[in-house]
Amino acid sequence: VEALPIVIFSIFQRAVFTTPVAILCLISRNSIHRLSLMLRPSLDHSLVVSKNCVKLQAHTLWTFVERSGRHIRQSRTLQSILIKMMNMFSNIFKGPTVHSPVVAMSARLASTEATFQAKPFKLHKLDSGPEVNMHVTKEDALRYYTQMQTIRRMETAAGNLYKEKKVRGFCHLYSGQEACAVGMKAAMEPGDAAITAYRCHGWTYLSGSSVAKVLCELTGRLTGNVYGKGGSMHMYGENFYGGNGIVGAQQPLGTGIAFAMKYKKQKNVCITLFGDGATNQGQLYESMNMAKLWELPVLYVCENNGYGMGTSAARSSASTDYYTRGDYVPGFWVDGMDVLAVREAIRWAKEWCNAGKGPLMIEMATYRYGGHSMSDPGTSYRTREEIQEVRKTRDPITGFKDKIVTAGLVTEDELKEVDKEIRKEVDAAVKQAHTDKESPVEMLLTDIYFNTPAQYVRCTTENVLQQYVTSEDAFKALSK
Repeated sequence: VEALPIVIFSIFQRAVFTTPVAILCLISRNSIHRLSLMLRPSLDHSLVVSKNCVKLQAHTLWTFVERSGRHIRQSRTLQSILIKMMNMFSNIFKGPTVHSPVVAMSARLASTEATFQAKPFKLHKLDSGPEVNMHVTKEDALRYYTQMQTIRRMETAAGNLYKEKKVRGFCHLYSGQEACAVGMKAAMEPGDAAITAYRCHGWTYLSGSSVAKVLCELTGRLTGNVYGKGGSMHMYGENFYGGNGIVGAQQPLGTGIAFAMKYKKQKNVCITLFGDGATNQGQLYESMNMAKLWELPVLYVCENNGYGMGTSAARSSASTDYYTRGDYVPGFWVDGMDVLAVREAIRWAKEWCNAGKGPLMIEMATYRYGGHSMSDPGTSYRTREEIQEVRKTRDPITGFKDKIVTAGLVTEDELKEVDKEIRKEVDAAVKQAHTDKESPVEMLLTDIYFNTPAQYVRCTTENVLQQYVTSEDAFKALSK
């Protein structure tokens, strides 16, 4: 039998329920057409086709009769009941899924909202963790998809600029890890801060810089994120403290930012990011000790992409369960390839910190498609087949796209339009990165000291060494 059992929740009397509930159909992909032909006569008579009805999907069909969609949207209790019912039947009938075997199915609660189930969070010294049932609106889904796809295309463009020898110095790409940054940023509130290592292009974009500013920074242009002075590893934004070139150097800095928040009595957190390689740095343990001692609102987030430069995690770490590293700092593991799971993880973690419970250690399981940097082909310590397998089964963008399209939140055509606009934006940014004015040598002496007069050559009062005090002053004068 191609179709899985069709479970029909019959229409309850109005005395029992305010409105008829639903018909839940669990069906296989290749029997949709046949089933629709079978059901069409009865469906035509019993269903009211309106904006509250949900289209027949590849894996899940919620058909709301009459005004049921409106009532369910108004009642969180009904939503909760339907979600529990859906989860119960997904455990009984192991229907096919689009991308991940753990994300059992998605349910449409309305034409503009969907609910998905995440992989279980692995907990360390915690009695409870983030919610596995994750809600997302169409507006948010489109924003997350746009941000992840923009970062992916921006990083591809950055790699091409490097190959053209337009990028000086180092260049570390974020391709494959987009769900981590986008999910965390989605959970952040005004005043929250983030600090990371040298794989920072995506965070710079999410913190307010345009794609053009990021790419122009890579090519040393005056219109770059920091006027072409920082390059790939040193970019910044509002409440984004970089971009740090030394492995693990950001760990104590993030702890200090969290200390400032607590000192100022701010209800904010600092997300301190690092890779699996940096978890073996001594300053992490010093920072965690101080953070727990003073109950600082800091989230230590390990983006575990499996490799520290060319060394696998298993070869460098006695324990690769990084979320369990602290005996006195609780932690948990989250699927870093699921943007919604990451968002829920950080939302829950923020509540923990804001309750005065101190720091958390979070491990996000992710993957980088490229090498450690552009100088590393990334194939001497792993196989091409491994990379392709991750692209095929765990890619954060493809997986998210499959889920939101299957749930009926967006259409393929809508996403094609998004992709088209992203291509235009990135292509225009690449052109700017080639043609904008390069940062002149005068910029090197700006921003050395804060709020000081121009510096003179020693023992003189005429020869100005520092012609411009700030980069803004120099930019205004030199960009004309």
